[in-house]
Amino acid sequence: MSFLNKFFENRVLFAAILGWLFSQIAKLLITLIFTKKWSIERLWGAGGMPSAHSSMVCALTVSMARFDGINTPIFALTVMFAFVTMYDAMGVRREAGGHARLLNKYLNEFEISKADKNFDGVPDEKVDEIELKEYIGHTPLEVLGGVLLGILIGILIPE
Repeated sequence: MSFLNKFFENRVLFAAILGWLFSQIAKLLITLIFTKKWSIERLWGAGGMPSAHSSMVCALTVSMARFDGINTPIFALTVMFAFVTMYDAMGVRREAGGHARLLNKYLNEFEISKADKNFDGVPDEKVDEIELKEYIGHTPLEVLGGVLLGILIGILIPE
């Protein structure tokens, strides 16, 4: 049996991958509907509705419960992993996005020399074009959207 066959026979892993994939496709479509712009970056970009991290870990957790049961150490591990991931998406990463927003505003409003910006490895002519990514975390609603999508995927994966 080939590696690829074995890989896709792992229903738990397959559910997690589908959780991530479907949420990224949903982000692309939601962005297209609301902005009327095709933003291919949404297929891999962070942030947005629904949370791909939340969808992935919830699909993983629900499928783990279905296939191995809830009274196992690995299920406990996936539950804790899911909580940490979702907390990070709403808390730490969202806060980092807020910091990036303030820093971008600061860099744009004040005359700052290229030397003061000090972006290692960036050619001087490109320094003025740099903006920190602001949209890297999630709102609670975006995380909830990912949770619901992930639960649905975890339930629908065939045995």
